[in-house]
Amino acid sequence: MNKQFVNYEKFTNIQNAQAGLTRLFIDAEKTSSYYRVLKNDQALGVLLPDSLWKSLTEDIEALSSPNYRAKIAQARRQKKHISSSTIKKQLGL
Repeated sequence: MNKQFVNYEKFTNIQNAQAGLTRLFIDAEKTSSYYRVLKNDQALGVLLPDSLWKSLTEDIEALSSPNYRAKIAQARRQKKHISSSTIKKQLGL
């Protein structure tokens, strides 16, 4: 089961981020998470490992394509559906 993106969020304060930026990036990469940086309980920004940033920008780029969105809409209107088990067999998974 896939977890929602928000479930990968961790928190750190600005002092920890300044003192251990590399450590936070390494931890975020290992745990497939990201850090929200806080100062006095106010969010300042987000630290994303490069792999997550690349994945997000790829998704955003795909979703910004009108052709891609049209294909999704067309597929959703179709009555014929293929089960995930059938697709897994086709892909050899």
